[in-house]
Amino acid sequence: MNYIDTHCHLYLPEFADDRQAAVQKSINAGVNKILLPNIDNTSWLPMLKLFHQYPGICFPMAGLHPTSVLPETIEAELNEVVRQLETGNYIAVGEIGIDLYWDKTHQGLQEETFRHQLRLAKKYKLPVAIHVRKSFDEVWHIIKTETGPDLKGVFHCFPGDEKQARQVIEAGFLLGIGGVVTFKNSSLQNVVAAVGPGHIILETDAPFLAPAPYRGKRNEPSYIPIIAGKIAELCVMSLQEVADITSRNAKRLFKL
Repeated sequence: MNYIDTHCHLYLPEFADDRQAAVQKSINAGVNKILLPNIDNTSWLPMLKLFHQYPGICFPMAGLHPTSVLPETIEAELNEVVRQLETGNYIAVGEIGIDLYWDKTHQGLQEETFRHQLRLAKKYKLPVAIHVRKSFDEVWHIIKTETGPDLKGVFHCFPGDEKQARQVIEAGFLLGIGGVVTFKNSSLQNVVAAVGPGHIILETDAPFLAPAPYRGKRNEPSYIPIIAGKIAELCVMSLQEVADITSRNAKRLFKL
């Protein structure tokens, strides 16, 4: 069984004591590719260290996370995103998007920054990993105005209903499905059952959002098979089929 964790912050301090063991545990579980979205200027070095330490396993993305969009640092942050993209080492522009859950103070700047990074993705012919938290309508409005044949990507930790899922799919994007689908009474279960795995990729968002029965604990890439198992149950298909379909989707999107 071969899986891909398409969204994992393995470089964060939560893994400081056992990062190497977490990678090995992931490989043992059949998760042999781990995609690393950037957050901001504090995460480039630890992320790139993993990329160099585990070639062919860890793959980095270049981007500025919406919660790190601040007026006093935005210029330096975006300059570094461009500098990194120029190296050609990156498989995607991410993690980018809009987050209105914690703070709406810089909503306008978040929207402007999101649009800017979508244009970078088109310029460098890379897919995008989009963060959408309490902001689907705002993200969708910008996607509609920036869409085109060169813009592909994934709605990371997809937060919407079936209608929104079909909108995303019709626009050529994939749904990132993680541990939330395993939560009891999660509305995401109905969405996954309705759309099937053909437009889904698997992700953990580790160390966050661990699937049941580990909810509330540290998440890790080795838990991907738990997420795949829930999708297989919801879609009435084998675990092998889910692994094959979602891995094929990820390889196609990120050109792995």
